[in-house]
Amino acid sequence: MNFELSQEHKQWQAAVHDFVAREIKPKAREVDERSEFNWEAARKGAALGLLGMHIPEAYGGAELDTLSIVLAVEEMGWGCGSTALSIGAHSALGCAPVALFGSEELKQKYLPVAAGGKSKLAALALTEPGAGSDLGGGVQTRAVRDGDSWVINGNKMWCTNASIADFIVTLVRTGERHSLILVPTDTPGLSIGPAEKKMGLHGSPTHAVSYQDVRVPAGNLLGEEGKGLAYTFATLDGGRVGIGALSVGLARAALEEAIKYAKQRKTFGQPIANHQAIQWMLADAETQLSAARLLVWQAAWNKDNGKPFAKQAAMAKLFATEVAETICRNAIQIHGGYGYSSEFPVELIYRDARLMTIGEGTSEIMRMVIARHVIEE
Repeated sequence: MNFELSQEHKQWQAAVHDFVAREIKPKAREVDERSEFNWEAARKGAALGLLGMHIPEAYGGAELDTLSIVLAVEEMGWGCGSTALSIGAHSALGCAPVALFGSEELKQKYLPVAAGGKSKLAALALTEPGAGSDLGGGVQTRAVRDGDSWVINGNKMWCTNASIADFIVTLVRTGERHSLILVPTDTPGLSIGPAEKKMGLHGSPTHAVSYQDVRVPAGNLLGEEGKGLAYTFATLDGGRVGIGALSVGLARAALEEAIKYAKQRKTFGQPIANHQAIQWMLADAETQLSAARLLVWQAAWNKDNGKPFAKQAAMAKLFATEVAETICRNAIQIHGGYGYSSEFPVELIYRDARLMTIGEGTSEIMRMVIARHVIEE
């Protein structure tokens, strides 16, 4: 057993860290206040491989192993939750299912553009007004075969990247079962609602999407008809590892800010870092952060080595997201009143971290997934 990163992984981690420190982290507050995606960082990040992490080299991607992906996502999360979420969703949720299940024609047409950074991003539309955690029973968006086309009608909610995407992979009902269909965002009948007003992650746009007689070629079906739910869960398993890594990055950023402030702020004639109450919070945070990272790495290792990883992904997602919320909350507490002010970064980090226990499977659903695996093993 070796917990040391390989030299190649260390070099990749350092390269992404340097990029994030230069292009992403300094603009995090501006991204939040202007509610605008950091396109400049995305374009430049494409040259590093950040837009093609899940895309094979044959289609212009970086074709990274899962450990390399989580290393990159942690660094991006450390820099800016919004930028990390949109790039992560683009790669893990929008591009990955096309790379895994799409036809050769779809891969050739869409993946090189998605990886290249010269156009827009990709998105995945799952949630509906009556279907959040219950995708199996709640999805009402339907696609009907009409000659050489699929005609789609329905409504989706909480679609990350919808307004900045070239295509949206959409979960639909085809008959009694589910399928995934790639829908270009310029298709007639597809309309994207205004950006949702959210607590945090303002620079990662989230929208409702409406499909009214949206007609796409029959070849836009990903994989086999009727297997969309299985494809979706496979996609989400990988995405959950990424959300765990993003949460580790957010927590790490909050902890760094808390340590820095605790060393500078003085009360009763000494830095508050000398007070046991503060030290215990910092000690707990460091311990929780390290444990969360190890769970994320274990899930990534399992996936890279062809081992079952759904349970590990759920555990990593559950623990890392809940730990991130705790660490961010305590970072604000250490800052006192200043932590509640936008003058310091911790309030922004906390607002961004709050989604992590909800998106891509709530903590409650993660516990159900884990329990099911434990009982069946």
